[in-house]
Amino acid sequence: MGNKKYNLCALGEAMVEFNQTDPGKPLYLQGFGGDTSNAAIAAARAGASCAYLTRLGDDTFADSLRNLWEKECVYTGGIEADPTAPTGIYFVTHTPSGHAFTYRRAGSAASMMTPSWLDGKPRQIIEQSLWLHLSGISLAISQSACETAFAAMGIAKAAGTMISLDSNLRLKLWSIEHARQHIISAMKECDLFLPSLDDMSLLTGLSDPDAVLDWSHAQGARRIVLKLGAQGAYISDPEAGMRKRVPGYRVEAVDATGAGDCFCGNLLARLAANDELLSAVHYANAAASIAVQDWGAVSCLPSPGAVRQRLQNVTS
Repeated sequence: MGNKKYNLCALGEAMVEFNQTDPGKPLYLQGFGGDTSNAAIAAARAGASCAYLTRLGDDTFADSLRNLWEKECVYTGGIEADPTAPTGIYFVTHTPSGHAFTYRRAGSAASMMTPSWLDGKPRQIIEQSLWLHLSGISLAISQSACETAFAAMGIAKAAGTMISLDSNLRLKLWSIEHARQHIISAMKECDLFLPSLDDMSLLTGLSDPDAVLDWSHAQGARRIVLKLGAQGAYISDPEAGMRKRVPGYRVEAVDATGAGDCFCGNLLARLAANDELLSAVHYANAAASIAVQDWGAVSCLPSPGAVRQRLQNVTS
């Protein structure tokens, strides 16, 4: 890791989750979410040293999130409390066609982050991290948050911190045109682009994975791991001369709410541990296949022992 203190820092919005575990009934399991927070926790459980950068309200939801990160060994010294704005919450409902999200995040403390907020501790954490991880949601929650995300990427590039970007397209937050513009700008800055095929099909109108990879490289993305859901992932690294599909796992999925975040966090943790990209993707695939077999975005994130057991079962 050289002179870097953290393997990974992630920037975005963390929220409290209410997940409808019995479809059609008013019963909700309280958990936690926020894509980049989920990824940081997944990486920490995989053994990486992690920090999280966000703003929270001054409320009991914020206290719960801080307790969560402390329990998961994710450093919180770069998090700011805002007594005038709330911590975001969201609800997950499930139907035969998949899960759906309902957000209560307008005017949240995180959405009010600005580039000047980065001055001081957040800047130091970015500079001291091997990876900075962001997502399309980090860019989408407000114009000032988008500006903050790009400012954070600028700090990272100047400090030799690598940048990863998960597309995580949420069209309830912004228009497709706005999303396309900013995600293209961000993918040009990142060292590793981690989109899903579903997101990219909406952004590009393309459904063929090879066409999506070609389009992304043409827009300036360098290394790409395209997430294919239950079908696994597709790596494209032109500098290494590699384009390779990594198959997924056949499992009975219960809740795929945080599967992509689990994938990203575990992938980055293994890259920070000096795994080759192909090996890291195999590991992340196995981790995500475990995560979808339980409820919630955080409680289901697996331990390294569980992931290695799944990998061993496949190879033995």
